[in-house]
Amino acid sequence: MEKETLKPNFWDDAESAGQVQQEISETKEEVEGIRIIENDLQELKILEKDESLKLEINEKLETLKALVEKQEFKTFLSGRYDKNNAILEIYSGAGGLDSQDWATMLLRMYEKYCASKGFKAIVLHQAYGQAGGPEGRIGTKSVTMEITGSHAYGFLRKESGVHRLVRISPFNAQKLRQTSFALVNILPEIKGKDVEIEIKPEDLKIDTFRASGPGGQYVNKTESAIRITHIPTGIVVASQTERLQGKNKDSAMKILYAKLYQLQEEMHKKKMKEIKGDLVSASWGNQIRSYVLHPYKMVKDLRTQYETSDTEGVLNGDLEKFIEAELKMAG
Repeated sequence: MEKETLKPNFWDDAESAGQVQQEISETKEEVEGIRIIENDLQELKILEKDESLKLEINEKLETLKALVEKQEFKTFLSGRYDKNNAILEIYSGAGGLDSQDWATMLLRMYEKYCASKGFKAIVLHQAYGQAGGPEGRIGTKSVTMEITGSHAYGFLRKESGVHRLVRISPFNAQKLRQTSFALVNILPEIKGKDVEIEIKPEDLKIDTFRASGPGGQYVNKTESAIRITHIPTGIVVASQTERLQGKNKDSAMKILYAKLYQLQEEMHKKKMKEIKGDLVSASWGNQIRSYVLHPYKMVKDLRTQYETSDTEGVLNGDLEKFIEAELKMAG
């Protein structure tokens, strides 16, 4: 790959060149990780001959064990698009203010998880719900977020499904217990070299509109937000974060490619079901995790059976154990 970068025409295609540079960087990091383990092993072989260094040897063994486990875990992130960035969508379910509030809570949870992993998370489009409840809280009907970072899709791909919340409703004067649902959808960002989907210009209907914030408190003076409808499939995507129309169009097209890929995968799975006769649905009805805040505290993944009573930690982005269990089960 490094030899490729020395060719005179290497930078003619800036996007492809950038991807090669990123792959070089990731490969070097992976090779360096293995070399560190090899060096530490050699050092331990020398140290183990000295009985007086037993404590130091045990400490180095624990450090080495953690490094090996980290490398081992990468074997669960070897899917076709696992290295790619991710597009995360959240849709509130039936239940009015409670479900819209739950969608906002999930958005914050994933934003905090991304921050802990060093991923960059940008909201591309958000449809706000009604204001109401304590402190004038404003919920979310739907939101689309771009997550940029190494293996972002690989880590998050198993989060797709229905997330269920049980709590005392902050929007109910009688303080009744309420169950809320929200659908999370994780898509891979399809990069230039990965694109096998043809999108014809005549198949697109492109509309511009003014981006607005919660309750209409913020309205752009220009119609910079973009909505794209893919006429053959009826898929609609939008982006409103950027001030420039062109950048919003680029973001919307990323989402469209990802959604068309997902549609293609679903059609493939449908054909496989006809052949094999068995398929786990990834539809709205497929509940994957329950978050119970009342009458007791527990978050439980219904696929892996992993659970914790640290509900506050989970809602603050501590998803590592859940994601690890999901990937190991899938792997």
